[in-house]
Amino acid sequence: MSNPARLPLLSVQDLRVAYPAREGGMTEVVRGVSFTLGRERLGIVGESGSGKSQTGRAIVGLTAPGGVVSAAQLRFGDVDLLRCAPEQRQALRGGRIAMVLQDPKYSLNPVMAIGAQIAETLQAHQPCRAAQARRQVLEALAAVGIEDPARVMKLYPHEVSGGMGQRAMIAMMLIASPELLIADEPTSALDVTVQLQVLGILDRLVAERGMGLIFISHDLRLVSSFCDRVLVMYAGRVVEEIAATELHRAQHPYTQGLLNCLPQLGASRHPLPTLDRKPEWAL
Repeated sequence: MSNPARLPLLSVQDLRVAYPAREGGMTEVVRGVSFTLGRERLGIVGESGSGKSQTGRAIVGLTAPGGVVSAAQLRFGDVDLLRCAPEQRQALRGGRIAMVLQDPKYSLNPVMAIGAQIAETLQAHQPCRAAQARRQVLEALAAVGIEDPARVMKLYPHEVSGGMGQRAMIAMMLIASPELLIADEPTSALDVTVQLQVLGILDRLVAERGMGLIFISHDLRLVSSFCDRVLVMYAGRVVEEIAATELHRAQHPYTQGLLNCLPQLGASRHPLPTLDRKPEWAL
């Protein structure tokens, strides 16, 4: 019998996600993705439609209706995510596994105060008295760098900026102390200054809590500076896995093409080169 202490935090082998096609049959949007995750920062990068968000949603169990998820293995520690009871999967989601979605405008309930939403998440996984829940909500908001949590917890999502809304989302996902956090484009709607603040918060919380982090992004430069390892996805497949510090040594022409398209300080590159996609990359 396996020792849970020696198991990777997450093990994914031959993950596939398919949706019904208009002309009939099924179309695979994730095709044979495999990786393991420890208590580290793993970046998944690729262009829109590459399958990176669908990979994250399949792990959490948030695949859209009609989607079919299959895998040779999809395990979180000693839990088989494909074969565990629906009640166990639901208890894991938001508890031991959490996901920060891309835009807080579409993720937060517009008719509930921010504090009430965070408290609801806490009490769904750790039932407690109202006074204790309030205290933990204030601590969670303070932990993500919100200066006046007592005021912010009373506000509604439309009353806060995008950056503060994203911090509130992170606080909501972290309040139940998950072991794995999946962050899907958590900074794409933010300006550069707020991006750096949010990344600093995630970096500190991962280090302090010993969590595993899957950071999904289309921004290769951002992922390379923030993560430990990088998976590069194209057309539903992982085409390259490489240490973030070794990205300049990437072997796949798609990764090389992405790197070549990045602007460089001190270099005159007008117009910027474009990526010449090859049909064989999608095979």
